[in-house]
Amino acid sequence: MTIATPVMIVALIGIVSGVMLTLAAKFMAVPEDGVFSGVRELLPGVNCGACGCSGCDVYARRIVETNAPLNLCTPGGNQTACALGEFLGREAGTVVEMQAIVRCSGSCTKTDYIMDYQDLRTCESNNYFYQGRGSCSHACLGFGDCVSACQYGAIHINDGVAVVDPWICTGCGMCVEHCPNALITTILRTSKVFVGCYSHDAGAFVRRLCKIGCTGCRLCERKCPSGAIVITRNLASVDPEKCTNCGECVAVCPSKCIHTTGVLTKDSVQ
Repeated sequence: MTIATPVMIVALIGIVSGVMLTLAAKFMAVPEDGVFSGVRELLPGVNCGACGCSGCDVYARRIVETNAPLNLCTPGGNQTACALGEFLGREAGTVVEMQAIVRCSGSCTKTDYIMDYQDLRTCESNNYFYQGRGSCSHACLGFGDCVSACQYGAIHINDGVAVVDPWICTGCGMCVEHCPNALITTILRTSKVFVGCYSHDAGAFVRRLCKIGCTGCRLCERKCPSGAIVITRNLASVDPEKCTNCGECVAVCPSKCIHTTGVLTKDSVQ
């Protein structure tokens, strides 16, 4: 009886609490706004934050309550924007379409591993070990944290480096948040050229570590007809507002670390 009494008291308290919570949920519930529900249903539910909100619920609430723009959902694209416009009777606007790129080209044949890492197989964990297993501390760690984060299956690991499929990528940016080396970023889908390196080390040092790293040689900067490429701290970068996607930089880069996300002009890369 000594043990049974407190057990019965606790069980009774649990039952009473459960009944009270059930009644509270029923009689104190706030009626859901039908407009909000309709808007939320049209959003993809990725909760990526690309719209500037913490999730789809917050974005839907802002659309309904503050008339926020309807074209901020990158994963949903113009299709979602148009559906929202039709549902609300508002001008949808055009979605600025984005895509993710990986600023590393250091595959297993281009660079080396300097440790046999046997701990938790994630990029985040490996990064705590002297900035990773690769000889280049800026390189892709290759364990696929970005792959796990991508809800669309747009990223895969190819020869030790993350690769984005531009035809599948929605530009949501979830992968960006999960790369400990900050190698992944999003660019305009209209941009076709990007630098596949993120090392600011001196050129001679980069050459010792990676066969395809940017050495800051300035050939691309000098050859770019639109002045879209600049070298900052030994690393080339492309200004998307100036770039015409001519492909001249891709052709002249001696390291072959400047890549394209799609087909450029004819004869642009020889």
